[in-house]
Amino acid sequence: MPDHTSLPDVSRETLERLTCFADLLTRWTARINLISSGDVPHLWDRHIRDCLQLVPLVQRGTRITDLGSGGGFPGIILAIAADAEVTLVESDRRKAAFLREASRATGCRTHIVDQRIENIDIPPAPVVTARALASLSQLLSWTEKFLTPDGYALFLKGQHAPDELTDAARDWHMTVNQIPGRTAGGVILKISDIRRV
Repeated sequence: MPDHTSLPDVSRETLERLTCFADLLTRWTARINLISSGDVPHLWDRHIRDCLQLVPLVQRGTRITDLGSGGGFPGIILAIAADAEVTLVESDRRKAAFLREASRATGCRTHIVDQRIENIDIPPAPVVTARALASLSQLLSWTEKFLTPDGYALFLKGQHAPDELTDAARDWHMTVNQIPGRTAGGVILKISDIRRV
């Protein structure tokens, strides 16, 4: 178990559930590509702590749609640490199977949708999240129909975020709050009032 003091303010129960998730992900990664094998030793720092940055930005217990959930980042982390009700969208059936098992093992409130993002029809949510999935322009085109009118998106982005914002501004009106990330060059984009130009 990682050092409790090295994580943001999480309870012992949350830490235990995160550890259960991390152990399960490590075992499954040996069989399917959830994260790169080189990232396994850095799982807590590169993936779990990275996603925990979003916890203060969501209301506890809120509904979230997580696009391209992959290995559960940030969807499962938010389901555990923010007690969120998360719809995890992941078209890869093997990854979706992992998400179901991780949800069961950690006691998360999740719904797994194993279809392509462009094909799904789900109720809008107050928060939409994505990490390492697509360009901002593409994320906005998907997010528009999944977000409630007063909702917002949280996208974890890297050093190319300024270029992506410039590109997206050609086609989208939006209100953007850029929150510095915990990694060098990393940023959290909190985006609301999304509409096409």
